[in-house]
Amino acid sequence: MKKLALALLLVACFAVKARSQEQPPQLLLRAAHCLSVKSFFPSKTVQELTFGYLVDEKSYPGKRVMYVVSYAAFARSNGSAFAIVLTQQDDHQSFDIQNNAAFVLSKRGIHGVSFATPPLGGDWTQERLASAIERIEKQPRFTITAKDMLTIDPSVSCEAYTDPQPKPNVK
Repeated sequence: MKKLALALLLVACFAVKARSQEQPPQLLLRAAHCLSVKSFFPSKTVQELTFGYLVDEKSYPGKRVMYVVSYAAFARSNGSAFAIVLTQQDDHQSFDIQNNAAFVLSKRGIHGVSFATPPLGGDWTQERLASAIERIEKQPRFTITAKDMLTIDPSVSCEAYTDPQPKPNVK
């Protein structure tokens, strides 16, 4: 019985490792780049981060929204979640970071998610973000190195709600 349990544990470990080595999709690499250059990650010394994502074309009519989760560690169920509005014009893609929150998976939370730092926008936004996190939890996770996050792609522009706003001209 112990040998069977050990064998199952080893198979699970190899499955997790193999799953983590899948190449991240280009869309996720570009989003991670934008999150990095807009300083949404706590430390510049981090060598790699683990992500999950989901693209939603239904919650916001006429908009394509990408939800990205950056996990505290590969096997942990807490981290940061982001809502990014995607737009495409010819060969140029824009990533507009609209919201972020720190979360922990919790049976008592909305969709099994509790927010340590809630997103801006109230209950409706929390519901959408919690639902996205719940769905992302069922999908593969991808590891992206700091080097890959800093790779510049000239076809991508990054914006964030935290960007300094121009001061109005007052005469």
